[in-house]
Amino acid sequence: MMYEPKIIGFLCNWCSYAAADLAGTSRIQYPSNMRAIRVMCSSRVDPEHVLRAFINGADGVLIAGCHPGDCHYISGNYKTQRKVMLLKKMLEQFGIDPRRLRLEWCSSAEGGKFAQV
Repeated sequence: MMYEPKIIGFLCNWCSYAAADLAGTSRIQYPSNMRAIRVMCSSRVDPEHVLRAFINGADGVLIAGCHPGDCHYISGNYKTQRKVMLLKKMLEQFGIDPRRLRLEWCSSAEGGKFAQV
């Protein structure tokens, strides 16, 4: 049996979640081991959500939002970028490899890119 890591994806409603939806409707295959959680903005992902995902057995966490400058809430993705940098340092202090947390930008038209992420 092949090992498949459990990935929790926090996806921005306006861009990344729409990109995941586009990938699905376009029949672009992406891994079935990623569980998508829709958030209104990537900046709404609290560090506690990420820590709880790891505590509950996630092998990796993806936070995906709009491209910088394209945030529906103007500066949300800039806040997310700063938050993720700090969160990676915190994960390291807890003994969790910071590479297990990934931040990506996907527009609603980038279903193919989302599938590759």
